[in-house]
Amino acid sequence: MKVLSIRTTARNEFIDVTNRIQQCIEEEGLKDGIVCIFVPHTTAGITINEDADPDVTYDVQNVLSQLVPRHASYRHSEGNSDSHTKSSIIGASLTVIVENGKLQLGTWQGIYFAEFDGPRSRQCWVKIIPS
Repeated sequence: MKVLSIRTTARNEFIDVTNRIQQCIEEEGLKDGIVCIFVPHTTAGITINEDADPDVTYDVQNVLSQLVPRHASYRHSEGNSDSHTKSSIIGASLTVIVENGKLQLGTWQGIYFAEFDGPRSRQCWVKIIPS
């Protein structure tokens, strides 16, 4: 397993990690198989979305903030209940096909680490599984 260290700089932030995951695949020499990407945090997540226009991740963050406001009548006392909820919506893991040594993503797709309770030092775990 490879561990990517990620330093976030904002409370809510999407960080493109596509190239770093591709680099893990190349370092392992994987030609064909899958890669499992897991985020071991309850207030962060991992997702695939468009990577051509940065307004897309801005819009996703904006909609999540409207759906799950920071301040509401939450029972969890740490002040980050919205972050836990956003993490649950986005999810903690992805599985992506690797073929001919390359991530098999759509033309406009990228892999994003999603921070909802930053800034923090985070990790993203990458498990490469040959076929």
